[in-house]
Amino acid sequence: MLVLGLDNVHHHDHAPFTATPKNLIIDTDMFSDVDDAGALMLAATSPSVRLLAVNVNYPSSYSVLAASAILAHYGHLSTPVGARRPLTDAAFFDSWFFELGEYASKIAHRWSGGTLPWGHAEDAWDPVALYRKVLSEAPDQSVTIASIGFFENLSGLLNSTADEYSTLTGPELVACKVSELVVMGGEYPSGREFNFWGDNASLTSHVINNWKGPIVFSGFELGLNVKSGARLMAEGPVTDPVRGAYIYYTYNSSRASWDPLTVLYAMHGLGNLFEYGNTNGFNHVAPDGSNAWVYDDGITNQHWLKLKVSEEAASSELDKRFLDGARSVADLARSQLAQTEQSYLSRQRLLD
Repeated sequence: MLVLGLDNVHHHDHAPFTATPKNLIIDTDMFSDVDDAGALMLAATSPSVRLLAVNVNYPSSYSVLAASAILAHYGHLSTPVGARRPLTDAAFFDSWFFELGEYASKIAHRWSGGTLPWGHAEDAWDPVALYRKVLSEAPDQSVTIASIGFFENLSGLLNSTADEYSTLTGPELVACKVSELVVMGGEYPSGREFNFWGDNASLTSHVINNWKGPIVFSGFELGLNVKSGARLMAEGPVTDPVRGAYIYYTYNSSRASWDPLTVLYAMHGLGNLFEYGNTNGFNHVAPDGSNAWVYDDGITNQHWLKLKVSEEAASSELDKRFLDGARSVADLARSQLAQTEQSYLSRQRLLD
């Protein structure tokens, strides 16, 4: 696999290019679903995003290695990755449906690269330290955090105190630096969804019930019937790791798009795809991980998302973005290879 330095390359994108890219941190449980990989690809191939860091909230070494491998393929060779500890060598096994395949270890091994090449998972950052370092270095009110998984890392951030990176406490640092928290989890206006109860529901309630800044929620119902990945698998470059991940995981079936939709909103806001499902109130998470919207005219900085377009139109948009992102890297690789070959031939002619 050809690894290229693409940090300053403008990939294909469907939103108007902004002179100042959005600062984004992704907190992912890349392990038991492939939509995390699709979401990471969207951010890594967009010119309107500055991907500051990726924190992994599932403690498998394969999860963090896969995140690093995907980042490297799309040119983010130095983007830091944090890993929840203690790390294990657990691999995903689908004991619910017996239909889905494990992909993280395969992507981590076959596309190894970035700050955490194969065998170096323990070199990952402590997630809270990474949060504090990256936030402390960012301009005030400039960082969007996309949470597409569990909540141990964010809970740790809220519990953190002054350290070498900042004199502020975790909540103070969040209030100073974070413009918006975007969360995939819950059902709206009420329900019980896996990201909220599947790991540690008390940490979910700690984060959601105590976060002081703006929060936007992407619920289970939003992405369930928005299927994506089919065009990437059928038409994408064979060198693309996210294409490989979808094939390993779904065996060429489209997949629900919870995390890609969440990151798409985190990147571009409402745009043409989304609208808010409420005008006021806040999300409350119970100790068992269930959630319910509490309507309150005094609170207007929390929202849940609804689609503004059909589910088919949203699927089509994601499939196009996946394919464009994958092709942008393959196109650049071909271009650079052609330039290298041309340079070699020119040197040969001079030598002849």
